[in-house]
Formats: sequence, C-alpha cells, structure tokens
Amino acid sequence: MQEMSVFWLRAAAVLYSLGLLHAILTILRREERFFAPAFTAFLMGATLHGVSIVERWVHKGRFPVDNFFESIGLCAFLLATSFLFLNWKYEFRSLGVFLLPLVFLMALLGGMESPVVEWPSTSVRGAVLLAHVVLVMLGYAALLVTALASVFYLIEERRLKQKITSKLFRRLPPLSTLDAIITRAMGAGFTLITVATILGISWAQREGQQDWIMQPRIVISLATWALCLLMVFLRTSVGWRGRKAAVMALMILGCSALTWAAKVFLKPS
Repeated sequence: MQEMSVFWLRAAAVLYSLGLLHAILTILRREERFFAPAFTAFLMGATLHGVSIVERWVHKGRFPVDNFFESIGLCAFLLATSFLFLNWKYEFRSLGVFLLPLVFLMALLGGMESPVVEWPSTSVRGAVLLAHVVLVMLGYAALLVTALASVFYLIEERRLKQKITSKLFRRLPPLSTLDAIITRAMGAGFTLITVATILGISWAQREGQQDWIMQPRIVISLATWALCLLMVFLRTSVGWRGRKAAVMALMILGCSALTWAAKVFLKPS
C-alpha cells in the first residue's frame, strides 16, 4: 500500500505540473487563458494527493509526518486545499501564479522519498546533467540582464527626479522600456531556472545518495528558486514596478551567485 501512496502522489505532481505551466504562460504572455484546464487538473491532483496521504496513514497506523518527504508532501496538500478554498470563496486566481508552482515542486519533492530505477545508460545521465547546467547558465544570464536593466532603471529614475543633465546617462532608454526588459528577462530567467531545478533535483535523487535533499547546494538552489517565484509573483500579480522590483531583482542575482558558488565549491559528500 505504501507503494500505491507514492504512485498517487507522483500522479498528483504530474497534474500539478499544469499549474506550473499556467504560471509560466501568465508570466511570459501576461494572460490567463490556461487557468481553467490547469485548475481542473490541480483539483484532480489535490484529490489524488489526499488519497495518497490517507493510504500512507492507514499503512503506517499513524499520521505520516516522520521525515522531510512526508512533511513537505503534507505541506503541499495543505497549500493546495488552501488555494482551492480561496479561489472558491474569493476567486483569488492571481495567487495561483505563486501557489501552483510551489505546490508542484513540493509535491515533486515529497514523491522522491522512494528510490527510482537507475539511469538506463551513462549517456542519458550525462545528457540530463548537461541540460541542467546549460539551463542554469541561461537562467543566470537572463537574471543578469534583469539586474543590469534594474540598475539602469534606478539610475534613470534618480536622474529624472533630480533633473541631472549629465551626458553620461542621457542616452539611457526610457523607464517604460527598461521596465519591459526587466519583465521579459525575469520571466525567461524564472522559466529556465524552474526547469533546471526540476532536472537538478531529479538527477540528485537518482544518484542514490541517502541525504541528497539536505545537501547545502540543494537547499540553496531551492531557496533561490523560491525567491525567484516570489519576485515574479510580486511583479505580475501584486503589481510591483519601479524601485521595489529593481531592488528585488538585484537581490535575486546575489542569491543566484551564492547558488552557483555552492554548486562549485560544496561537493556532495
């Protein structure tokens, strides 16, 4: 029965992934046409998730919160049901940009407690690792563009407020152009880093190390992804623009640099 509970949880994570797709499309295209099918899949995923928790509870004879994987899976279920309630009661759809990807990744982590089959070949293992590295680099490049545009935004904003006429900054693009660059680069960076994070944790789990989830580089990577998610939510749903968004983009770049340093210097034991 425990194997079935893992199966239902992984099936729920697959359905939750449509919520992640909805969030990415909303960020990149600024439209919510995919919300209806994503919400239906999310509701089905939450149902299967609940079945998984009940089956594990019956199998163990106690509430399943014995380790990190069971705890984060339960947290994902609570967030999922909270979003379903808020959307039913208040039609709080904009919160989905933040909660749907978060629930998906938490459910994905919760379903990784049990071992999976080994790599079919070393070439597949190498391809997944290469794809992860390439996507991470592209994501960091997009975040760098976001940060640079944010710096120029702050400079241009200060120049306009203080009416500085220096020729050095006179040729900077208008604030609206810089804001558009920040939005597009931020969306691209979040998408790339999200896919890279999924590949990275899947690769680490398949390597078979028992404490892979507690490795500092994994923890820092997940924290950086969570900050990226918060950034895009505050910008797309809450409406953060200007100075607040620019400062947060610089903070995310700093976290990304810390993540890269962790991957380079903190090798798995």
